[in-house]
Amino acid sequence: MRRVILTPVEVMSPGTKVVSADSCGVSAWTKTAKITVLSPDDSRTRYFLKIGTGRSAHALTDGEYHSASAINEVIADLVPKAIGRGDYHDGESQVYFFLGAFHDMDLSTAPEPASFTSKIAELHSKGKSPSGKFGFMVPTVLGIFERTVKWETSWATCFANQLTDVIGYDNETNGPWPEYDAACRQVIDVVIPKLLGALQSDGRNIEPALIHGDLWEQNIGIDMETGETIVFDPGSTYAHNEMEFGTWRCSWAYYFNSPIYMRHYQRHIEPSEPVDEWDDRNRLYSLHPYLNDSAGHPGSVSRSTAYNDMLFLCEKYAPLDTLGRYDPENDISVTRTFVKHATHSLKDAHLSNS
Repeated sequence: MRRVILTPVEVMSPGTKVVSADSCGVSAWTKTAKITVLSPDDSRTRYFLKIGTGRSAHALTDGEYHSASAINEVIADLVPKAIGRGDYHDGESQVYFFLGAFHDMDLSTAPEPASFTSKIAELHSKGKSPSGKFGFMVPTVLGIFERTVKWETSWATCFANQLTDVIGYDNETNGPWPEYDAACRQVIDVVIPKLLGALQSDGRNIEPALIHGDLWEQNIGIDMETGETIVFDPGSTYAHNEMEFGTWRCSWAYYFNSPIYMRHYQRHIEPSEPVDEWDDRNRLYSLHPYLNDSAGHPGSVSRSTAYNDMLFLCEKYAPLDTLGRYDPENDISVTRTFVKHATHSLKDAHLSNS
C-alpha cells in the first residue's frame, strides 16, 4: 500500500489557516516551533511542531506519536496530546514531523514528589502491553538512536537487545576500546542473564509496563495554566517498570537523585524480587542513558562512567580476571558528585515565547 504523505497543516482540522510559526525551545536533534492557527469558527489553537531529517528522523517522530498516544490512553494529559505525524519533501531532503498540543510550561520547578510519582506509578500499573510481551509496536528513539523493540517474552533478552544497540552506537561515535568492549561482552553475555533473568525465574514473574522511556528533569514541566505536571518527549517501550529510573542515577540528575522521589514511588509499586538486587538493577539500567549520551556527544565522560559501572556489576555477578577493576572514586553513587551536564541543556521544550 502506498504511504500517504502529509504536511503539518494537513493533519490539522480542515479549514485551518496558519497565523504564525515561531521558533520554540531548543533541541539538539530536531527543529521545534509553536504554530498558531485560526479555525473556520475564528477560534485560535496552538500546536507544538517537531521536524527532523536524516538518520532516525522517521522513527523519532513516529515513535513519539505512538508513545504519546499510548501514554494518553492510560492517563489523559500526562503528556501533550499527539495530533499527528507525517513527512514531506522540502526540495532538498525528506522531512519528518510530529505535531502535538502546545503547552506553556515552567521547566525550572521540580514536580511535587507525591503527586508526580503517583502518576508515574499509575502509568506503569495500568499501561499493559497489547501483546503481553516486552517491546513496542514501532521503533522509538532516545536522542537520535533507535532502540530494538521487537516483542520478547524474556525481559533479559529485551534489555540485552536495547543495550547492544546503544553499545554499537557508542562505538560508532567514539571508536573501539578493547577493555571497554570486553566489559560490554561480559555484561551482555553473563550479567544480564543472571541479574535480570532472576526476575523471571524460581517462580518469580514481572509484567511488561508502559514506561515514558526518557524520564528526566528537562522532559518535565509544570503547565502554566493548570499547574499540573506534564511530561514530554517520550520514547516508550513496554519494559520492566524499574528501567524508567535508570536516568535518575545519572550524573546529570539534579533533583531526581533525591531519594524522596523513589520512596514515594515505591509506596505504590514495591521493588521487584529479588528486592536486595534493586540497586544493582538500577545501576544496570543506567548504562543505557549513559551510553546514549556518550554516543550523541563524542568524548563525553559518560562512557568511562558506564564502563566503571560495568566493572562493578561484573565483579559482583560475573568476575573475570582479564577485566579491569572497578574504582569507587569514579562511582557517583559513592562520591555523590552529581553534575548538571552542559550537553543536557539542549532538549526539546514546549515553551511559550511570551
